[in-house]
Amino acid sequence: MARYDITSTTLGTLLEDPEVVAIMEKHAPGITSNPMIGMAAGMPAAQAVAMAGGMIGSDAVSAITDEVTSLE
Repeated sequence: MARYDITSTTLGTLLEDPEVVAIMEKHAPGITSNPMIGMAAGMPAAQAVAMAGGMIGSDAVSAITDEVTSLE
């Protein structure tokens, strides 16, 4: 069973998990320290990551989504 359902888990919750932070930083260096991320912390992770697509690119969005949803 997946550790997170990114359609309902908030970005803030994901950012509390060092493994998720490492995944995000691997695909989008600096994203977790970007000041804008705090404004998205209460959003469902899928929505927040999709919104970041313009900044980090669709390949990074796909990779982050795939890796986070595969965590058990």
